[in-house]
Amino acid sequence: MLKTAVYTVATLLIQGATAYAQPTSGAGYPNRPIRLIVPLAPGGGTDTVGRLVAARLSEGLGQQIVVDNRGGGGGVVGTDMVAKATADGYTLLMGSITTNAVNPVLYKKLPYDHIRDFAAISMIGTVPNVLVVHASMPVKSVKEFLAHARANPGKISYGSSGIGSATHLSMALISSMTGISMLHVPYKGAGAAVADVLGGQLQALCSSLAGLLPHIKSGRVRALGVTTTKRNPQLPDIATLAESGLPGYEVTIWYGLFAPGKTPATIIARLNTETAKALNSADLKERLTLQGLDVGSSTADELTAFVKAETVKWAKVVKESGAQAE
Repeated sequence: MLKTAVYTVATLLIQGATAYAQPTSGAGYPNRPIRLIVPLAPGGGTDTVGRLVAARLSEGLGQQIVVDNRGGGGGVVGTDMVAKATADGYTLLMGSITTNAVNPVLYKKLPYDHIRDFAAISMIGTVPNVLVVHASMPVKSVKEFLAHARANPGKISYGSSGIGSATHLSMALISSMTGISMLHVPYKGAGAAVADVLGGQLQALCSSLAGLLPHIKSGRVRALGVTTTKRNPQLPDIATLAESGLPGYEVTIWYGLFAPGKTPATIIARLNTETAKALNSADLKERLTLQGLDVGSSTADELTAFVKAETVKWAKVVKESGAQAE
């Protein structure tokens, strides 16, 4: 009798521990706060977009979404945290072109597989990088900038959020197409690079419009050109680099929402539905549009396919640029 009772209790304890260790099936999700990892430093485009999306998405889910900036390693540190988190929908990743397409081809070895270890939820939107210079620089167009840089080889300093980041490759592509030598100054995040171009320590920066737009509007930096093939509605008078003497030039920044791999399909479906609702809400769409984003959700499968295509594209750009992760 006693042995039977002990066996029964032990069995229940094991079953309970096993159930606790396994990802939830999604029933009752979410019933506690969710953490959104932004794997880059505060102040950049990924951080700006992540915070806006988190605020609106939390309303639809009925739970607080806490934004957690975990910069380091060009986004690898924070991204790895999500890859290794419990696949229960309570740890999410605000991914981007840098973390989910460039890093996988920039680093020879990552502590995660960028396809297998993540479950795509939805695209958030796309935005151009914009080439800006400190207001004191004597150039007012891309052509003038290129002429000035050509006349001063190796003397024009530009910042980036790290070696091989989209901010770096945007400028590396300009150098590759023109043969102009410029001084690259990598930072641990876009926010620090933005701060130094505002302060005049850097002369130029080509970073996400989402993080630079307020400073462009205030006049603290001068926008010269956008990296997409079409002009941006928030900067209709600013030409594209392609129409400013660099035909064929194109860099499009994108943001997407991801969960750890093996997150239950029911949870992914719920997050996808709520993300689409949030992005279609007039208030969030307006706020993201004002940051320069072309807002648009997607299905999980569409985002997965997009990431795979982007990985192939950027592998070619990284190889041609000669960029190598430290």
